[in-house]
Parts: sequence; C-alpha cells; structure tokens
Amino acid sequence: MVSASTFAEGEKLMQVQLTPAERETAAGNWRKSMAPVYERRTGPRKFACAASDQPATRWDPVLPGLKAGPERDRFLRSRSDPGPVPANDQDIAFASVTQLSRWVESRRLSSTRLTTLYLERLERFQPKLRCVITLTRDLALAQARKADDEIAAGRYRGPLHGIPWGGKDLLDTAGIATTYGAEPYRDRIPGEDAAVVKRLHEAGAVLVAKLSLGALALNDIWFGGQTMNPWLLEEGASGSSAGPGAATAAGLVGFSIGSETGGSIVSPSMRCGITGLRPTYGRVPRTGAMTLCWSLDKLGPMTRTVEDAMLVLQAISGPDAGDLASVPSRLDFDSGAAVEGLRVGYFPGWMKENPATDVDRAALETVRKVGMVPVEVSLPDWPYDSMMLILFAEGAAAFEELTLSGGLRQLKAQVPDAWPNIFRQARFLSAVDFVQADRMRRRVAQEMARIFTQVDVLLVPSLRDEILTITNFTGHPSLTLRAGFVQVAEARSDWAPDPANPLPKFSPPRRVPHGVTLIGRLFDEGTIATAGMALERAWNVAGERPPGF
Repeated sequence: MVSASTFAEGEKLMQVQLTPAERETAAGNWRKSMAPVYERRTGPRKFACAASDQPATRWDPVLPGLKAGPERDRFLRSRSDPGPVPANDQDIAFASVTQLSRWVESRRLSSTRLTTLYLERLERFQPKLRCVITLTRDLALAQARKADDEIAAGRYRGPLHGIPWGGKDLLDTAGIATTYGAEPYRDRIPGEDAAVVKRLHEAGAVLVAKLSLGALALNDIWFGGQTMNPWLLEEGASGSSAGPGAATAAGLVGFSIGSETGGSIVSPSMRCGITGLRPTYGRVPRTGAMTLCWSLDKLGPMTRTVEDAMLVLQAISGPDAGDLASVPSRLDFDSGAAVEGLRVGYFPGWMKENPATDVDRAALETVRKVGMVPVEVSLPDWPYDSMMLILFAEGAAAFEELTLSGGLRQLKAQVPDAWPNIFRQARFLSAVDFVQADRMRRRVAQEMARIFTQVDVLLVPSLRDEILTITNFTGHPSLTLRAGFVQVAEARSDWAPDPANPLPKFSPPRRVPHGVTLIGRLFDEGTIATAGMALERAWNVAGERPPGF
C-alpha cells in the first residue's frame, strides 16, 4: 500500500522534498496514475523482455553534422622478417602475433605445435592464475590441424590463421559453456557462436580457452576464485577482463578478446602490463556477447604489442545485424607511418596528481623525442560520475530477472561495491535523473569533439577516473600500452578496502609494469596505433616477461 509516509521515506532516496499536502495528493492517486507503468513486471499482463531485445534508443557517438573516421580503408602491416623460430618453447610462447603469424604462414612453425604449447602452458599455470574457465582442447587441436592443412595447400587466410587465442567467457561459443563467470550461469551452453567468435573462426584463429572474468563483468572474482596478476601473484589481475589480461601477460595465448563497459580492458591491461585496445563504440559487433549496458559495452583485443592489437581489430570489425549499435566503418592503419607533427593533447594538472606517476610524466617527454607535439588541453570541471547512473540503470535492466528472482545471492562477491548490491540499489534510481544524465552525456561528447579539433591524440594517465568515465560514455577509442615500471609497497585491488582483510604489503616494494593510455578520435584507431607503435619502440619495455612464466 502506497501512503504519504511511503513518499516521505522515498524522498530521501530521490533527493526531493514534498509538503505534507503534496504527499497526500501523490499517494492518493498513485494506483491510478503511476502503478500501471509497473504492469510489465507485476501483471496481470506481464511482458518479459527477451535477451535479444535491445532498447529503442541508440547511442550514436558521432554527433549530428560531424564526420568521423578516415576517408579510406587501408591496412599495411609490418614486413620485417621475425627471424628463425626460437629453440625455446617459452620464447615462442611470448612472441607477438606479428612474429607468430609470419612463422606459421611460412610453415616454419605449425599451428598444431603452437596450439599444443599454449594448451600445456594454460594447464600448467592455471593453479597459479585461475584465468581459465573452460579449456577448449578438442576444438583447438581440430582447428590447428585444419589450419596446417589449409596453409600447406596454399589457402592462407591472413595473419590470424593458426594463431591460438582466448576469449573472455562472455562470448557465446556453440556447444561450449559460456558462464559469464557467475554461479547462476555455470551450466549455460549456447547454441551459436558470438559474431566476434565467428569472425575469428573465419580468420583461421584457434580458440584454446574461455578465459575468466569477474562475475557478470565486474572486477576479478568469479565462481572459481580470483584471477591473479602474473607480475605479482599476491594481487588480483584486475577486471573485468581478468583472464584475458593474465593469460596474455603470462604467454598462455597468442592474443585474447576482452570487453569494456567502464574500464574492463584498460584496467587489467595496466595491471598485467599488456596492450589493450578498446575500439570506438559501434565498430565491433556484440552479437552473442553478454549484455551489461547496451549503450556502453565494447569488445576489443588484448595483446602483447600494439601491431598485434590492430591485426585482431581488422579481423573483428564491421557491423552485424544482431547488434543495432554496430556500424560500417573504415580502418586506416600503416605500420610504417611517420608520427612527426602529430598533436598529442594532455591535461597538465592530471600529470601532477595521482594516479599519474613518473612513468606518465616521462611518457610526455618521449612524445617530444619521437617528433610529436604536446598540446595542453582542458575540460570543464563537471561531475562526470553523474553519468554512471546510466551504467547502473542499464546493468540493472539487463539483469532484472536475476535481481528480482534472488539469483544474485548466488554470486561469490556480495560486498557493497559488487553487482548484487548495485543492481538492487539501482531499482531506486530516478528515471528523471536518467534522462538528465543522458542529456549531460551529449554535452560531454560535444566537449570531446571540441578537444579533437585541437589535437590528433590524447595522452592520459590510464586510470584517471574522469577520462575513463568520459571516453567510455562518449565511445572514443583507447589504446593502453606498457610504458615502464613502478614500485608498489602494497597489493592493488579493484575492490573497496576491507579492514577485515587487509591487502598484502611488500618490503622491499615490488617492481610491476605501468602503462599509459592514448585516446583517439572516433573510428580513428589507426592514428593511436601509429603513435602507440612509435612510443612502444622508444620505450623498448614491451618484451620483458613476468618472472616465473
């Protein structure tokens, strides 16, 4: 029964203030005026949304009147010979896709040998990392044998042919469990491959494992435990693309596919010291991938080098009818392009504050050394976190049935900052505030469009909250890559501090990788990759491996 006192308590959540008379009026006709809008889920004429039902409204990152993306389609990969295949299996395992593909293409290395090598490493290091949910041994060996036969017969499909990869376990795989890392879905077996999986199969890539993710794409704890960082086994790999981050860093796969809604490629790429490419929203179709937020979710490559990420991006780009937000786009990438004169924007204040480090500040100097031009930029001091209301509301809508049925109680993580609590809290968010946050989102997109009239690329501290939030909501592409190393005296975590379970401390401090992030114009991944490759060569730190792997 809705009464005036119901409204009095609800005002605390909605941050509005009614007079006693206004509460009486609102309660008096609630059943007639507002209750019918809940009939969809309360009956008697219930309407159940299917998993494939997408919102009628669609976020378009390209503002009206503006053009985005390059004028031409061009993809020029590097031509350098990778040299002989190493005698040591470990050296093969940590080779880049750029190298592996040349060895496989020239039949100096068979896909079967490479696949067997990675399957063995996945099994050997799983107890340390907990990065694998399902090992796809039979499929992998069959795909590898097929790749070897095709290449021997002269039917080479391209740079991913015969290359073993791992997929974040929110990508549907026909006949193979796809669990979302969450207890209620442990036995879920889809009947069809996700669009990205189909494209990688068509490219001849070899699926060796479904890799872990924090349950329902949050942080790094799943039903099998916590996925750990190969560089520092006392801390989590970060998330939610935890398995892709750990497996790629530890040389257990040639490359992996992760996803990002609010930092889930950037953060594990930082923690695990790899390259993460979050494509422009709409470039890569999400058909057959778990939905968290229709207007935010993105799928992208996680690799050991920048060029590797572009090789994968080329294979998975393009629209699919099952994803209404996916659009046709061009990709202009030249691995040998010059970077002299590229304008690199940066926020001076951010470089002086946490989470920026000496590595971030040194990166700005490297920009100058390779011939790019640093340019100071600025953004309004707005409450960008207000847009998170959209993420919370969409996520709660995507998992409404799990919330209302009590299924969320099965998840391992039940702390205040985990999805179970957030999805329940989201039931009490204001729809009016949702619309206002959506309006703010467009204003923020206009500010980003303004900045990109001044610069070609942005260089930012990867985990700076404002830019991580802004660019996920605007849909701009980002490239995170290792730039150096820092010392940490305490294990890091995505989770809020828990006084009952303090994080391990280290004396002396431990040496771990640290990366920076480049933000590009919409659909201009080629430019950030060109800049990224120049910086990668200058830093010369991408090849160092985590000890013990």
